[in-house]
Amino acid sequence: MGRAFEYRKATKLKRWGNMARVFTKLGKQITIAVKEGGPDPDTNPRLRVLVQQSKKENMPKENVERAIKKATSKEASDFKEMVYEGYGPYGIAIVVETATDNPTRTVANIRSYFNKHGGSLGTSGSLEFLFDRKCVFKITPKSEVPLEDLELELIDFGVDEVEYDEEENAVLIYGEFQSYATIQKYLEENGYEIHSVEFERIPNDYKDVTEEQKIQLEKLLEKFEEDDDVQNVFHNMG
Repeated sequence: MGRAFEYRKATKLKRWGNMARVFTKLGKQITIAVKEGGPDPDTNPRLRVLVQQSKKENMPKENVERAIKKATSKEASDFKEMVYEGYGPYGIAIVVETATDNPTRTVANIRSYFNKHGGSLGTSGSLEFLFDRKCVFKITPKSEVPLEDLELELIDFGVDEVEYDEEENAVLIYGEFQSYATIQKYLEENGYEIHSVEFERIPNDYKDVTEEQKIQLEKLLEKFEEDDDVQNVFHNMG
């Protein structure tokens, strides 16, 4: 298994097991996608995938429609995607991605979580060099297309890793962040069913901690994940 796949298996967010949080997260992503590319899934590739993902997550259709409608109304909250970077205790690098309609509130919360758990919020961009940013597509495999053939085909589209996830009977495709639109276009044009697309930050290196230290760090990570403004949390804890 590749590095990215192993990292993903180890860090599946607990929050994705919580239905209400899943719907909140998807709702915000739909709102942002509509504001960026319009309310029609046929002409908005990002929205198209999010609508598909919402179905897979059993998000009620009216929730999806409400999020799209809300994004097009004049009273809509203007969510901004903000990224915060800092160090937790024991020098663990943490990147927190948020979608917020009140950045002042969000940064104050993020800073307080770091401070209360022995960490510190850093400056924007200070930890980017520690992570590779990837797009991750989860698709339904085709029995007639061997994994190796698919991988060879996709290398030219910016893909660097293709893995089969037995648990979910799905293929995970890891590509360069900026190749996202090209990869999606290829998959759609070749009739692949896309379950979801995530944007992940895979650490270049890991920092080992003891079990005791891990418990303390996980308390901090849980504080981030419980915050409704937080979309994703990435770290380099080994």
